[in-house]
Amino acid sequence: MAQLYFYYSTMNAGKSTSLLQSAYNYYERGLNSQIFTAAIDDRNQVGKVSSRIGLSQTAHIFDDATDIFQQVSALHQSRKIDCLLVDESQFLSKAQVQQLTKVVDDLKIPTLCYGLRTDFVGELFAGSHYLLAWADKLIELKTICHCGRKANMVIRVNDEGEVLTQGEQIQIGGNDKYISVCRKHYNQQQYQK
Repeated sequence: MAQLYFYYSTMNAGKSTSLLQSAYNYYERGLNSQIFTAAIDDRNQVGKVSSRIGLSQTAHIFDDATDIFQQVSALHQSRKIDCLLVDESQFLSKAQVQQLTKVVDDLKIPTLCYGLRTDFVGELFAGSHYLLAWADKLIELKTICHCGRKANMVIRVNDEGEVLTQGEQIQIGGNDKYISVCRKHYNQQQYQK
C-alpha cells in the first residue's frame, strides 16, 4: 500500500543524500522514480538535487503555481512511476501537499518528501506544517550541534557571522547562512540581545 512519508530535519542532516540514495535504489532494481524539487532553490542549479557529498540528479521543478498531481499523473500515464521523491518539501503549499495525498491515495504511488521542519525563528514552513499533519509516516533525520547534542533548530547568520532574529522566512542558503544547533544553543543565540 502506498504511503506519504515526511523525512524532516534541520540543515545538514543528509536529506538530499537520503533522497538520492532512495532514487538510486529504485533505479538499481529497474524501477522508475521521479524527483521533484523547488524552483526557488537555486544554490547549485535549478532543477537539480545536489547533496553536500557531491551526489546530484536532475529533477522536475515545482513553484507556487505547479499542480503536482496533474504533472505526476501525466508522467505516470506515459511510464508507470514506482516512487515519487520530493526535495525541499518545506516550500510546498497546503494545496500541493493535498495533491501529494491524492498521488498516494488515487495513483497509489509511494511518495517520500524531504524538508526542513522549521525556519530560523522556530516557525513551521507551510509545506512542513501540512506534511506533519497528513503524512502517513514521519521520520526525523538527525544531525548534531557543535556541543554534541541533537540539532533540532537552525539559526541564520549574516556575512559577518552575526545571528539574525528577523527577516523573510525564505532566504536560500547553505552553510554560509545557516547553522544547525540544539534548542539550548538556539535559545542562547536568539534571546541573548
